[in-house]
Amino acid sequence: MSVRTGPLASEAPAPAPADSIRRGELAAFLRSRRERIAPEQVGLPRGPRRRTPGLRREEVAYLSAVGVTWYTWLEQARDIHVSAQVLDSLSRALMLDSSERAHLFALAGTADPTPANETTVLPSGIRKMLTQLEPFPACVQNARYDILAYNRTYGRLLGDLDTHPPEDRNCMWLAFTDPDWAAAMPDRKETIRLMAARFRSRMAEHLAEPAWKALLKRMERYSPEFRELWERHEVARAVDQTKRFRNPHVGMLSFTYHGLWLGPAEGARLGAYVPQDQETQARVERLYELVTGEQ
Repeated sequence: MSVRTGPLASEAPAPAPADSIRRGELAAFLRSRRERIAPEQVGLPRGPRRRTPGLRREEVAYLSAVGVTWYTWLEQARDIHVSAQVLDSLSRALMLDSSERAHLFALAGTADPTPANETTVLPSGIRKMLTQLEPFPACVQNARYDILAYNRTYGRLLGDLDTHPPEDRNCMWLAFTDPDWAAAMPDRKETIRLMAARFRSRMAEHLAEPAWKALLKRMERYSPEFRELWERHEVARAVDQTKRFRNPHVGMLSFTYHGLWLGPAEGARLGAYVPQDQETQARVERLYELVTGEQ
């Protein structure tokens, strides 16, 4: 039996390029957001002959101050460039919330110059988890190393965290600039090198965001050590690892660090420090007794 060859032969279709898939997702997302908004919600008359659910394309174009043809091409998944300014206008016209806005910019492959402010208000359940983990030290950090919440043991692990104003409660800032934190880090040289490398890796997705740029500028201004490490252009990703601290009250402590992501990877995470040996366990329990005795 002969086998057909040439144009009549059955061939698997070539996979769609990633950019084409992303443009298709962007087009579908825009259509879905447009169709859910009633004209009255944005101050437009419905009219007697409206058949389109939600807004028409020309109405979205009008509200966002872009051309009708250009917006139509966008919903048709055409290969066109979309600026951050236009995406911002579309986000407002389509009444997107913070999650939808972030999704819009991600699909467009464009950094959001004015992202929604990151909230420092955590669910009460997360704060209860921090308390329940005591005497183990634990905290919640975001990708910039900002400490969003911590339990009492963590608050005394590398000094007295409560004495620092909220804007200074950042692990990278304290590791590079605070003498108490430096004294509590027996492996400080390698730790700060990895911190700078991880910060560079994470910042690649946040280059246009004011909070990230402000922290980088502050670090470069006040820490020659950070400037030297930053200029190496090293990158690294966060991994669970052994951490050692020299606590001023109970001595040397050895932990296994476990980072539990609370959202997308490289976002906010709950970090727990689990004692590696009985000696550390006993010393952590002693630290907890000292801390709670101060309350």
